[in-house]
Formats: sequence, C-alpha cells, structure tokens
Amino acid sequence: MKIQDIFNLAIEMGKQADFRTEKGLEKFLDRKKKQYEKLSEAQKQDFDKEALENPYLDSRILHIADDKEIKKVFIGVDIDPAELLIAKELGDIDLVISHHPLGKGLAHLSDVMSLQSDVLAQYGVPINVAEGLMRKRISEVARSVNSSNHQRTVDAAKLLGINLICLHTPCDNLAAKFLKDRIESKEIETVGELMDELRKIPEYKEAQKIGAGPKVFVGDEQNRTGKIAMTELTGGTEGSPKLYEKMATAGIGTVVGMHQSEEGNKEAEKANVNVVIAGHISSDSLGINILLDELEKKGIKAVPCSGVIRVSRQG
Repeated sequence: MKIQDIFNLAIEMGKQADFRTEKGLEKFLDRKKKQYEKLSEAQKQDFDKEALENPYLDSRILHIADDKEIKKVFIGVDIDPAELLIAKELGDIDLVISHHPLGKGLAHLSDVMSLQSDVLAQYGVPINVAEGLMRKRISEVARSVNSSNHQRTVDAAKLLGINLICLHTPCDNLAAKFLKDRIESKEIETVGELMDELRKIPEYKEAQKIGAGPKVFVGDEQNRTGKIAMTELTGGTEGSPKLYEKMATAGIGTVVGMHQSEEGNKEAEKANVNVVIAGHISSDSLGINILLDELEKKGIKAVPCSGVIRVSRQG
C-alpha cells in the first residue's frame, strides 16, 4: 500500500463507522458541493476542493517525501518534531501518522463538528436546537485554533524528509461505534455497571493502571443510567455545555465522552445528566487500534508511540 491507499482506507473505515450513515454523509457532501457552486470564480480558486470528497477535513495527507510502498508506520496520538526525530532515529519508518490534527487538518478542526448535531438529533435532540447551540461552539473552536502554529510539525517533516499524515475523526468514529455497539448489546442499569463494562475493554484497563481510566465526572455509580448516549466521542472536540439541558429533555440520562470542561460539568449537574468520561488518550487508542488491525492484515507493521496503547483484536 502507498500513502494514498492508507489514507483512503482510513477515510472509508471512518465513513462506515459514521453515526450519520451513508445517506447522511452523501447529504453532507452535497451541501458542500452546493456551497462551492455558488462561489465566484475568484472564490473557487481559494476553496479547499478536498472538502467536496473528504467529509473529515481534520484528516489529511500533510507531506509526501517519498511516495513508496509503506511497510512500517510510526503512529502517535500527538506528533511533534520530537516524535519525528525519534522516527528518523529508528531508521526504517516509511510513514508517520498523527491522530490529532496537524497543518490543514488542525486549521479545519471545526469543520467536522457539525457531526455532533446529527448525532444529537439521533438521540432525540431537535436538529434546529442542536445546530443552534453547536454553531456558537464551532465558532469558538475555529477561533481557538486560528492562532496555532499549524505548520510547525509539517515543516519539520519536510526538513527531515519524512512522510506525514493525520487521521482524526475517522479513528474517533471507529472508537465511538465500537463503544456504542458494545454498550447497547449489554443490559446496563446503573452507572457502576457501565463503568465495569468500560473497564473490561483492554485500552481502558491499561489506562486504569496509570490513573487515567474511566471516571464518573457527574453523578454517582449508584445512579441509574437511563438512556446512554455517545455524544462526545467524535466530532472534533467537546460540544456546547448548553446542550445538557436539551439532552435531558430528550430523555438522555447518561453521556459517555472523552473529555469534559468545568462548564460542561456544571451544566450536566444542573440537568441531572450523568457524565462518564471513558478517557481521552485511551479512547483515541481504541480507534487507532481498529485501524492498525486492518493495516496489519495488509502486511503493514506499526510502531506505536506518544500515548497509543496498542491492543490487537486480530484472531
């Protein structure tokens, strides 16, 4: 496989795991095409045309130094110049993969957050309410990443002659679907039972050993879960804290997520919604591992670094 093949595989796996389904993704991309068609010729010159085919603009091919067959990848939750130097020192790495967005991927992080509105709608939150509250949060995230040094690691890859890509939402989709399928297949009544189920998953079990395992941020293990929603496992980053009141009205009793702000905690408490944080880096590892299993089936070896808890589910 070459770099483009690996990238295409990840995007396709992300689509298959996407809560919006194939039809929802088609509609999303169709809206992008209609936006493009309305632009002037001058505006079309600056338009990121990858948006017409890739629903995950936080995932990109960032630099191709040598478009060769890929036999070994170096993959981390975060890749900075330090990780690139490690990859260079190892000597036999063909491609470095960052989970968290870099370069153009980071600049377009907010673009994928509309996914959360569709997920919330599936759990009963009216789409107009979800979109209205998410619109403000999306704007906040867009402004927050605007000042970032987007190209820092990409520039380092260019100087070192290293192939570099980032794969964010596709991996998060894989983790979210895995957890949704697993949790919904069980008869879970209390938050404690939910925590027990999460702790059985190897990535979370390993994270538990270093004090970074699943935690109850809002509520109590004795609380009954009610409807369990996976609303904060994919879609860029944390959504609007103001959504908790609307989630409670929609009948959601417990939210499983990756991370939670203090404002989000307070709003969840007000709404009496239990919040279980499965873990950020461990959840990232879960999605990454599902992708790596597919790559290894195709003969590609993986060297995990920068937080990745490697667990193989092959065989």
